[in-house]
Amino acid sequence: MLFEDDKKLDVYEVNAADSKHHFWNRNSLEVELFTREIFFQKINYIHNNPVKASLCDLPEEYKYSSALFYTNGIDNFNILEHYDG
Repeated sequence: MLFEDDKKLDVYEVNAADSKHHFWNRNSLEVELFTREIFFQKINYIHNNPVKASLCDLPEEYKYSSALFYTNGIDNFNILEHYDG
């Protein structure tokens, strides 16, 4: 027997490999990186998010960041390439 709170979750059920419920839109904000300045503005924003969230003191300290690659050339993911544009 379902509880009242469980019934509310039924509205959000999805058939996805990575989740059972979906609460928000998965539409990302696409930004064209048409200049070097915009590219570095966006990558700096991404790299500094963990610092702003107090997950680390420096961007390159965050485990899932590419900041270490951009500062020291260390590619823990084996997929990164330097932007040369």
